[in-house]
Amino acid sequence: MKTIITGAGEAVSAVKDGDTVLIGGFGMAGMPVELIDALIEHGAGDLTIVSNNAGNGDTGLAALLAAGRVRKMICSFPRQVDSWVFDGLYRAGKIELEVVPQGNLAERLRAAGAGIGAFYSPTGVGTLLAEGKETRTIDGRSYTLEYPIKGDVSFISAYRADRLGNLVYRKTARNFGPVMATAATVTIAQVSRIVEVGELDPEAVVTPSIYVNRLVEVPR
Repeated sequence: MKTIITGAGEAVSAVKDGDTVLIGGFGMAGMPVELIDALIEHGAGDLTIVSNNAGNGDTGLAALLAAGRVRKMICSFPRQVDSWVFDGLYRAGKIELEVVPQGNLAERLRAAGAGIGAFYSPTGVGTLLAEGKETRTIDGRSYTLEYPIKGDVSFISAYRADRLGNLVYRKTARNFGPVMATAATVTIAQVSRIVEVGELDPEAVVTPSIYVNRLVEVPR
């Protein structure tokens, strides 16, 4: 059985100053907001955050940025209509940014989980995103060398878990959760309900329990 923790605060105690934290979500869809709120209370800082976006409005990831806990943001979409927190920090020189095309972001995370040392991708070739990277021509097409993104901790949100830690997701809230679960040393999952072993359809399990370290039930 996995470590089932009753409070999000205890769950995020694994995060240390300077850690790289992978945070699932596509905008607010599938974002583990309760874990992020607990991280703000926890107080760890100088963090590198890897996520699809750089926060929305004033809640979730945006609140973590506003609290001044993030040194660097690695994401695909740092700016959208409600990204005023990140915009302000970046324009003031208070946060670093690494933009990674969305497909490359997913594959770099997957590579970390699969133990792949690096891979060549055509995405970004000939743009500022390829500056300083090794390039190679394969079958007449140019590629850049991309390296895995590994996390010390990952925060993901799933629909349900059993007491072993197997996870199922709800529709688009699945997004980056499965690859982030494999790419971190410690994976913390918040779920709406924890059920007994055998209640989940094995064919529906997306993230096997071997990738999950801590579970927090957050009823919705």
